Amino acid sequence: MSVAGTSTGPEGRDTRGAPASSCGAGGLDPDQLPDGLVVADERGRVVGFNAAAERITAVPAADALGQPLEKALPLEDLEGRRWWQLTDPYGGLSTRTRQPERNLLLPGGHEVLVTARYVRTAPLGPVHRLIICLRDTEARRRTERSHAELIATVAHELRSPLTSVKGFTATLLAKWERFTDDQKRLMLETVDADADRVTRLIAELLDISRIDSGRLEVRRQPVDIGAAVSRHIQAYVAAGQSAGRFLLRIEQPLPDLWADPDKIDQVLSNLLENAVRHGEGTVTIDITPTASPREGEEAGTSVTVSDEGPGIPEESMNRVFTRFWRGSKRGGTGLGLYIVKGIVEAHGGTITVGRARGGGAEFRFTLPVSAPAYLA
Repeated sequence: MSVAGTSTGPEGRDTRGAPASSCGAGGLDPDQLPDGLVVADERGRVVGFNAAAERITAVPAADALGQPLEKALPLEDLEGRRWWQLTDPYGGLSTRTRQPERNLLLPGGHEVLVTARYVRTAPLGPVHRLIICLRDTEARRRTERSHAELIATVAHELRSPLTSVKGFTATLLAKWERFTDDQKRLMLETVDADADRVTRLIAELLDISRIDSGRLEVRRQPVDIGAAVSRHIQAYVAAGQSAGRFLLRIEQPLPDLWADPDKIDQVLSNLLENAVRHGEGTVTIDITPTASPREGEEAGTSVTVSDEGPGIPEESMNRVFTRFWRGSKRGGTGLGLYIVKGIVEAHGGTITVGRARGGGAEFRFTLPVSAPAYLA
């Protein structure tokens, strides 16, 4: 952190160390802190200005050092009042030790989160150092927007099946005798399908919550990945897809894979559904032994799912695994691939997207075998 000169406090210690420890840096270089750190001395002049503060305020440290705090950091509240005049940190109550975090404005209307700590020579003594921490609001705003989008998407996705369920059940209850058995069966089958849709959505929301909080549990068991893919293909054929649309290629010998079978099924289901619904031509699934993506392990297993459709535009490749990405075709919540990436990474694996040789989309995920220690 850029510091204007050196000075010693009343106990003879270098005051350059105080700001770092006060903001929890624990002796680290303040320029390594992710948040802006500004330090003013007992006269209200800036003596410390780290790299993050330069980035957030767009003010070079050389221009800020030695300047009065209100000039180097001209903050205003959301009503346009000058913040340092309003709070008067050097002349205010001697019992104050800090300023809680709040939204303030830099010149040009750039919004930042600001918190401050007063360092006094004695409990009720004058302010010896004023330590200000700055945090850009953009990351928080992105999180808030993401949460708002999630709520809006969930509300929209729930409305349609619940409206259908309510409509059919109300009609059946009111006019049961007027319908034939075939009509009743059709209505109940529709209600059942819509209830399944709601259940799937709730399961997706729970998965997202666990992924975001790092609480996604993986219960590892031996998994026959080839057999798992075969089951999904047979289900599609039973539902009316042509058996010739699928090509499964397994390179032997495969290492024994230990993973959560339910979650791996979820990954396979999502990737195959994307290939069938959005792709064209043959859906090819390649299962091959490979190097483990996890350091310290040699063996891993890769599964590649590709199709012959139009593929994913190059400019969209980096957004495929984000929330609500649906590509050019609407449908679904847009949460599936986000969950897939979370599951694969919870296993210690990696997943990538690219263009297949046939021109379509190609998803490839790699898992470490993760055999228990007693089998090593």
